[in-house]
Amino acid sequence: MHPLDVVKTRLFGFYKGILPPILAETPKRAVKFFTFEQYKKLLGYVSLSPALTFAVAGLGSGLTEAIVVNPFEVVKVGLQANRNRFTEQPSTMSYARHIIKKEGLGLGGLNKGFTATLGRHGVFNMVYFGFYFNVKNIIPVNKDPTLEFLRKFGIGLLSGTIASVINIPFDVAKSRIQGPQPVPGEIKYKTCFKTMATVYQEEGILALYKGLLPKIMRLGPGGAVMLLVYEYTYSWLQENW
Repeated sequence: MHPLDVVKTRLFGFYKGILPPILAETPKRAVKFFTFEQYKKLLGYVSLSPALTFAVAGLGSGLTEAIVVNPFEVVKVGLQANRNRFTEQPSTMSYARHIIKKEGLGLGGLNKGFTATLGRHGVFNMVYFGFYFNVKNIIPVNKDPTLEFLRKFGIGLLSGTIASVINIPFDVAKSRIQGPQPVPGEIKYKTCFKTMATVYQEEGILALYKGLLPKIMRLGPGGAVMLLVYEYTYSWLQENW
């Protein structure tokens, strides 16, 4: 093989399974923020405190989001675990069809790791929205637009960071369930909480926090940007529509 082709193959290896998250990302974000607003409105008919309303609406949006994204996650993890060269990998659709044909649409197939995904998204959004809106309501608004932007960005950054720290055990469990099992042909990781218990017993508490730093680096600032875009877009739509 030509040296340039070797470099290309190795470089593209870092982007295995990129199509499923690209396909899922837009509907995922739309579901996250749209359902958060809808749950918030529904909870207006219930006698909950505003602080609790934000957290419960966030939980509801996360659970709904998980239903949408879980099949994409199963395909993504499967493609990323494939050790073949990038050019030899199956396409996203053919791999999804392979899973459905071999394992079905249920909790052992295209919806493998569903409960862990529910936990991952539900807990994240509950903390993310709950912390952001409650803290934002406590810290006074700044009249200077730049300082106000920084105030919201700082709260958003903390929201994404804290939510990542709290929900990562569910993320680890999801990866273990949806990824390749340690012994081919034997299913060691099957259910969410049992997987967490197994990881804790065999590898220690820190194993449940593997990958925390990259996650914080992605979802800390990323979470802040998402909330700012959501807030300014929502404000603009309310003023102009």
